Amino acid sequence: MRLINILAVMLTVLSLSACGSKFKTYNGPEVTHVVINKGDRRMFLLHREDVLKQYRVDLGFAPAGHKRIKGDGRTPEGLYRVDRRNPNSDFHLSIGIDYPNAKDRAYARSVGKNPGGDIFIHGRPNGKKRGLGPDWTAGCISVKDRHIEDIYAMVRNGTPVTINP
Repeated sequence: MRLINILAVMLTVLSLSACGSKFKTYNGPEVTHVVINKGDRRMFLLHREDVLKQYRVDLGFAPAGHKRIKGDGRTPEGLYRVDRRNPNSDFHLSIGIDYPNAKDRAYARSVGKNPGGDIFIHGRPNGKKRGLGPDWTAGCISVKDRHIEDIYAMVRNGTPVTINP
């Protein structure tokens, strides 16, 4: 009887963990472009001209203006691409943006500084779901964990990302 109870508990735990997976599947229209409007704190996932989804975002701790150098707290502006994914992120899930581009590196070099990098669209820090306030990242774009799960499933590497002021 004890063995049956143990097996029942194990099956319950396994079934619950499968339901709570952060990895979703998506079979809808292709996301052809991601547009982020910093001023409105909104991100749009587009299929051609049609908005598939939109999300509220938090930005870098000094969001006004284009990211120029490492540590400035700004979120980049311009045209970039999704270039990597991190399923083991410190921020639930994350997808990387190919900042800095050649122009960003050239500017930073001209002022003798490092342009920075590691710009991601990501969820909340693991283990911390509240209390961060607005615009708390080092330059990334943050969304709720349930939203990054959708974004991670929908957006593929190579997708263009336009970040507007």
